Amino acid sequence: MKKVILAALSVIFVIILSSCDKGQSNKAYYVGNNNKEHTDGSKLNPWGSFCDVDYSLLKAGDTICLMSDGLFKSIAIDSLTVGTKEKPIIITSSGSGKAKVASGDSVGMHIRNSKNLKIERLHLIGSGRKDGNTKDGLLVYECEGIYVSEIEAEGYQKSGLHISSSSNVIADGINAHDNGFAGIFVSGKADRKDASQNIVIRNSKADNNPGDPTNLTNHSGNGILVGNCSNVTIEYCTATNNGWDMPRVGNGPVGIWAYEADNVLIQYCIAYRNKTQKGAADGGGFDLDGGVTNSIIQYCLSYENEGSGYGLFQYNNASPWYNNTVRYCISENDGLVSASRSGVFVWNATGDSTLLKDCYFYNNTIYNEKGAAISYEANSAHQNFYFYNNIFVAENDLITGKEHNSTFLANNWYSLSSGGFKMKNMNNLENWAKQYQKEYQDGKLVGQNISPEFRNAGKTNLTDPKQLSSYDAYFLPDNSPLRTNGLNLSELLGIDTGGKDFNQKNVGPTIVGACQ
Repeated sequence: MKKVILAALSVIFVIILSSCDKGQSNKAYYVGNNNKEHTDGSKLNPWGSFCDVDYSLLKAGDTICLMSDGLFKSIAIDSLTVGTKEKPIIITSSGSGKAKVASGDSVGMHIRNSKNLKIERLHLIGSGRKDGNTKDGLLVYECEGIYVSEIEAEGYQKSGLHISSSSNVIADGINAHDNGFAGIFVSGKADRKDASQNIVIRNSKADNNPGDPTNLTNHSGNGILVGNCSNVTIEYCTATNNGWDMPRVGNGPVGIWAYEADNVLIQYCIAYRNKTQKGAADGGGFDLDGGVTNSIIQYCLSYENEGSGYGLFQYNNASPWYNNTVRYCISENDGLVSASRSGVFVWNATGDSTLLKDCYFYNNTIYNEKGAAISYEANSAHQNFYFYNNIFVAENDLITGKEHNSTFLANNWYSLSSGGFKMKNMNNLENWAKQYQKEYQDGKLVGQNISPEFRNAGKTNLTDPKQLSSYDAYFLPDNSPLRTNGLNLSELLGIDTGGKDFNQKNVGPTIVGACQ
């Protein structure tokens, strides 16, 4: 059995703490919003627009200050490479507010072929996804060593922030809302996973990005989406109310997800109340989709999404999907309207089980008062799917669809409205386990069928990822047998479980579920 490979990032930044309005060792240049000529970029005599910035004057560590009381048009930065890792060129707002870039139908800010820039404290405003704009808010293209923080982007038909074919990029504190295709999007080149690499997205929100009205052939309305990339971390982020106006019926959007990507780590995130078009697919919380390899979702919360909380998907013509892990996560009442009607959904459009294999799904809590815990689409052929030490709670049937050959060991199963257990028209855990060769190890039944007696299940309203460590709705009673009746995955199977539960407590090796 393969061990989980944790995403490792090589992004190293020394953040310069200088600002436009405090003393600093490097020079600050100012940009106003005026029609003055022959200006020198000083605070008293600022350049009239960003087009007037004289790159030849800039040295490593210098700051370009946009007057916060100004209203700027679309900003383009091309081949600005004088900054260093230790002393990037900083582009920020002067004063306490954020400078507004009202770009109308154009891109808000386009950074191309540049290195070692820090972009911060800007508000990018497009004319609206249905009102003329056809671009991204902030587009970082073919760049290296870019740090963007405290950027708000709204009113763009494509993505609020789009990082494309770039490396060593940190996006921190992004607020991307009311855009079309996605709030935040990382892309690269087709059939490659190395064009965009070493990307960190953290402390960011992707809210109310409804869909791209011009995209009639594929999904839109995503929260945070990364594809054709490698070594990506998404942490302390939220995605909500996305996808409700995708202009088609077909494959749909998801809150936070990846495709054709290697070594992606999604952690400490919340995806809730995401949507899809009526009659369309998806609209879920989290998803490891076609071609994803060596990736992890951990310590995440998904609730009340129209699609499944956690999707394990492989689409046609994608590269092989393998060695992916979901652990110490919670799903509450997901799959509200989608065909899956479940917290977890497995789907393989290729029909080839070798293209969807080696999945490790352990120590998760899946709670669904309105549907199933797990659903398998009719085309869901897979290999080496291992479900260990999970708590699965469903309204009635615990598993729906065509489950092929998943391995289930030391899970707790509980049906809320069927006398405690219902699976494939069977009402007894032991009978089901014997008939389908599930939940047995060395001739012993290791699965359980007890009420988990959660502290406050089904009532989540948490929206701040920083509060996940204290979230207690799915705590187990002190005397619960679920604290000690699981498998020691490290000892028995050689799995590095990370050693922490959902609440970041040192976890007992045999606990069942996400929380102690």
